[in-house]
Amino acid sequence: MLSLFAHWQTLKQNPRNAWIAWIALGLLLVALPFLSDWTLGRSWVRILAFVLLYVMLALGLNIVVGFAGLLDLGYVAFFAVGAYLYALLASPHFGIHLPFWVLLPLGALVACVFGVLLGAPTLRLRGDYLAIVTLGFGEIIRIFLNNLNAPINLTNGPQGVNLIDPVSFGDFSLSKSHDLFGINFAPVHNYYYLFLVIALIIIFVGFRLQHSRLGRAWAAIREDEVAAAATGINTRNMKLLAFAMGASFGGVSGGLFAGFQGFVSPESFTLIESVMVLCMVVLGGMGHIPGVIVGAILLVALPEALRYLGPLQQSLFNKVLVDPADLRMLLFGLVLVVMMIFRPSGIWPSPTRQRELTPEDGIANQEKESVYDANR
Repeated sequence: MLSLFAHWQTLKQNPRNAWIAWIALGLLLVALPFLSDWTLGRSWVRILAFVLLYVMLALGLNIVVGFAGLLDLGYVAFFAVGAYLYALLASPHFGIHLPFWVLLPLGALVACVFGVLLGAPTLRLRGDYLAIVTLGFGEIIRIFLNNLNAPINLTNGPQGVNLIDPVSFGDFSLSKSHDLFGINFAPVHNYYYLFLVIALIIIFVGFRLQHSRLGRAWAAIREDEVAAAATGINTRNMKLLAFAMGASFGGVSGGLFAGFQGFVSPESFTLIESVMVLCMVVLGGMGHIPGVIVGAILLVALPEALRYLGPLQQSLFNKVLVDPADLRMLLFGLVLVVMMIFRPSGIWPSPTRQRELTPEDGIANQEKESVYDANR
């Protein structure tokens, strides 16, 4: 994988090869659900859709953790807000059936408001204290969703909300199969392409934010909040904006999740989900969008691939020696420990963060750059 990243850096220096690589990647993403369907089965197309969903979640948390340096352990709360808003306003629970194109922006807006509500009382907190408060916020949201079924039934409590309207655009429903140019698009294919389009939009927005004045202000706060305030950056507003932007991405992901699943319950928004999304950001490379995408892909697809260890043990030993679920979590934890020891900056770290964590490499890279500039 490291050689792949090195090859990527060489591609960036050749615009023509870079364009060819982008076109090839685009064609692969378009054909990927059908390739998975023909080789691994329809279930893996659904897994690919969830990969894209978690990519959106990880990119939203990356704004808070990676760009602004604010440790958030309650990010799943915004995911839950978006999902329940979509579920309650597009199901028989309240008898309201708003269209998808209204619910998705509304979910982003409401989650954004919740992000500000979380950020406002935590402006003076840092590090572990901020993590504890955000963790509590996530648990409070989950407990509210689990208990707001009496005396007025708002969320249907632990039973959750079902019969949620599928995503549709007018008469075109993504829950139905459609034929185009002789190719049959199953519902899971339709959702995959919708998630792909929205994920690409979020990636584009993330890159624009990272290289904007706002992104540079977040980076300054992450490195040294006192020095950032001394240079004139309004740290209060910048931190609130980071919480709001990250929360809005979570709200969009939650709405897509509700429309895709057709059912939501508080059990889908536990603390472990926040931890998983945080691991995607840290494992991939905090503050580096391509690295975060790689981290999300690995932590969603790899555990599913490890499910095949059960049938493999059965075929080799005629019995299952180790439960695949336990083995998956064991290997997952082992991978995290190994990564933190040998690559603390992540699988694909940003160049700046890599220089911070490995100063020797940073000095060597700076010397190489200076020699290269002198030769030019």
